[in-house]
Amino acid sequence: MGEDVSAVDRSEPDGAAGGEGGDARRRGPWRSAAGALGVCFAASLLLLSLLGAAGTPYAVEAPGPVLDVLGDGRDGEPLISVVGRETYPTEGSLDLLTVSTSGGPGRDVVLAQVVSAWLDPVEEALPVGRVFAPDQTREDVDEARQAQMSSSQQAATAAALRELDIPVDVRLRVSGAAGEELPDGLEPGDVITAVDGRPAPTVDDLRASLQEVEPGAQVRLGLERDGADLEVAVTTSRGDDGRTVLGVLLDPEVQVSFEVDISIDDVGGPSAGMVFALGLVDLLTPGSLTGGQHVAGTGTVSAEGAVGPIGGIRQKLVGASRAGAEVFLAPAVNCDEVVGHVPDGMRVVAVSSLEQARSALEELADGGGQELPGCREALAAAG
Repeated sequence: MGEDVSAVDRSEPDGAAGGEGGDARRRGPWRSAAGALGVCFAASLLLLSLLGAAGTPYAVEAPGPVLDVLGDGRDGEPLISVVGRETYPTEGSLDLLTVSTSGGPGRDVVLAQVVSAWLDPVEEALPVGRVFAPDQTREDVDEARQAQMSSSQQAATAAALRELDIPVDVRLRVSGAAGEELPDGLEPGDVITAVDGRPAPTVDDLRASLQEVEPGAQVRLGLERDGADLEVAVTTSRGDDGRTVLGVLLDPEVQVSFEVDISIDDVGGPSAGMVFALGLVDLLTPGSLTGGQHVAGTGTVSAEGAVGPIGGIRQKLVGASRAGAEVFLAPAVNCDEVVGHVPDGMRVVAVSSLEQARSALEELADGGGQELPGCREALAAAG
């Protein structure tokens, strides 16, 4: 600023008399320019304020809350509790990661938020259509996320107990339609027991049976409905990946001889499944699965233990780093989004199953794990 003022001072003519007339002549053009600039500036502020108050067709994603599944929730109660079976003390932290999403149905973000996200290396502004389905209401979004969370908890429980060879029965209950409506012949609450006469006790069994027919073909589904057994013919459809699907949402219903409760509020979606399963494994086995380390992770998990992809992994990496995590367990299928975005001081381990995730933590807890694959190695191995 000193140099600017000095330059202006030096540019002014010296003048002879320095009277009022001379001062007015020297300052007149500057006053006119300043006035014009002031009007432009005020107009720009008005335009920006108007634009800033208008909704935009974007959603903004940022790192969300981080919760330790080995600890307590906001209500002071354990996030994971078991009644009717022996549990063991845990050490360290096993963090559940979330993404905070602004915008979408009923909650528009303004231009200022979008611009801020564009300039922020962590936040991301995405077209609403990439985050939310068309015609979704806010109630639809909240209900879907809570349903996904409930389903992921059931699947995580089944996966953890199967990993520990604890007997568990999983029933495939139809919770709703994957598209606009359920296929003819199915109702919410139906339990699928068989496909074309073959038992389908797991999601993997169901999927395998469906791949034996072309999309659009009919299959005979064995069902339990209101306590009665029946069989219905259902027309399949083609999924986004080209495979044969039923077009239904399944809510795995776990039946076990003791009580498992996963209590979490204000968090939806399926991406905490793997971490829930690891937390339950830790509680039900002697010793500390984390070895006292601060571990974070993300990934869906099926009742059979397969770890699947999630969204917002870059925001979750930052959230984990801010929380102090030393190790980050990432789904191998998300590795292309991880490479180049790992915070300093954090180690990422790529996993495809609950068994791999558990084994990796056990190796790290024992002081080993030097050969565990990160995302670069996982991508190289995948070709």
